[in-house]
Amino acid sequence: MRKALRWLLSLMLLVGATGAVGAGATGTATAADRSDSAAGANTAAAASTDIKDRILAIPGMTLIEEKPVTGYRYFVLDYTQPIDHRRPWKGTFQQRLTVLHKATDRPTVFFTSGYGLSTNASRSEPTRLINGNQVSMEYRFFTPSRPAEPADWSKLDIWQAASDQHRIFRALKRIYDRNWIDTGGSKGGMTATYFRRFYPDDMDGTVAYVAPNDVVNKEDSAYTEFFERVGNADCRAALNAVQREALVRRDEIVARYQKYADDNGLTFATVGSADKAYENVVLDLVWAFWQYHLESECPTVPKPTATTDELYGFIDTISGFDFYTDQGLEYYTPYFYQAGTQLGAPTFATPHLKGLLRYPGIYQPRSYVPRSIPMTFKPQAMPDVDNWVRHHAQRMLFVYGTNDPWGAEPFRLGKGAKDSFVMWAPGANHGANIAALNPADNAKATAEVLKWAGVTPATTLAPSFDAKLDVPDDVMDRHPL
Repeated sequence: MRKALRWLLSLMLLVGATGAVGAGATGTATAADRSDSAAGANTAAAASTDIKDRILAIPGMTLIEEKPVTGYRYFVLDYTQPIDHRRPWKGTFQQRLTVLHKATDRPTVFFTSGYGLSTNASRSEPTRLINGNQVSMEYRFFTPSRPAEPADWSKLDIWQAASDQHRIFRALKRIYDRNWIDTGGSKGGMTATYFRRFYPDDMDGTVAYVAPNDVVNKEDSAYTEFFERVGNADCRAALNAVQREALVRRDEIVARYQKYADDNGLTFATVGSADKAYENVVLDLVWAFWQYHLESECPTVPKPTATTDELYGFIDTISGFDFYTDQGLEYYTPYFYQAGTQLGAPTFATPHLKGLLRYPGIYQPRSYVPRSIPMTFKPQAMPDVDNWVRHHAQRMLFVYGTNDPWGAEPFRLGKGAKDSFVMWAPGANHGANIAALNPADNAKATAEVLKWAGVTPATTLAPSFDAKLDVPDDVMDRHPL
């Protein structure tokens, strides 16, 4: 019986990988279920030379819109995915993706932020380097790529998400048959890495930017050590002092915070109160400064003697008062859920705040997910990925910024890793990329990416910088996660 079930599951997954998942919300349609006319239309479309027709010939693929982009064709699409790749007959959902089409004889970059999907065209750094196509995927459970309510949140895990990516790759590989590289920044870099762990042969290379690797969730001393050495001593002292002062004046600032929330229709049901939200905002302060800002900005840190207006403005600029409201947290619920069930979340010591914190233990993922969604942490997920990277990684590049707190626990390579690299951009924050590496590392990383993509510098056609397309990758991560 077990063998029969495994055979059936293998067949279903094979059908799913070639795109034959029905659009219905309650069941799966095989190729035999489609009408002859629909099959004929797909055959005709597949024979077309127009790239839109070829993409839409993929079963389960539908067009949301095509947008004009100079030098490319750009499509916003929906793709029908199983809610559960282990039981694909249990229902489906629509997952958004975009295709930035250059040419079918060019390599392709598979980009994911690990979050939602912008429908405005952009090129990731690897896409520009190789002058290729780019497929971008919205991560499951980010709106609107979410199963119908009530959603089964247990189906939000790194294997299910990697399987989404695998099916999209298999569907589009028939059109884009040259080399593929996956990439992403922060949670997107984690996503690119997890994809390789579960489907190691799909991609020809991986560029993972600023990807944290919280192997043992309860062991976070690396983050405390990071904040003891980052930047210079005067800057660290100034940040600690203003963070402490923010809590000394908390009652005055929380009253202003509550009024701001009332005036703008913002609420605190998930965290519990404006005071609890404020404690989280203040705990974010030092982390967010180093994540998004540079050491050269240290002179902008207010003195503890600053006016409350100045202090309020600085806190809002660095941490953001909107974030821990219900409205601010809602978008990030899938991420906090994953952080509290598989990814882990960083903690760090704050001895300078002794006696000023009112809510011990609030600074963790469970605080930011509605209680109606159950969460159980699975400690085996991250050690499994870490072990695979150390001993089996091939053609992978990890890029970190030396001043980015998320790099305190990076991916590391062991003896079993081949043709793989970890590189550090001096003084860079969470926006670290290949361009920010020192010249020798920049040249090496660029050469490796071109090699993995199957192109040479002469065949990349030296793509020029495009101010509209080459915006920095949208890194959505916020501390604490």
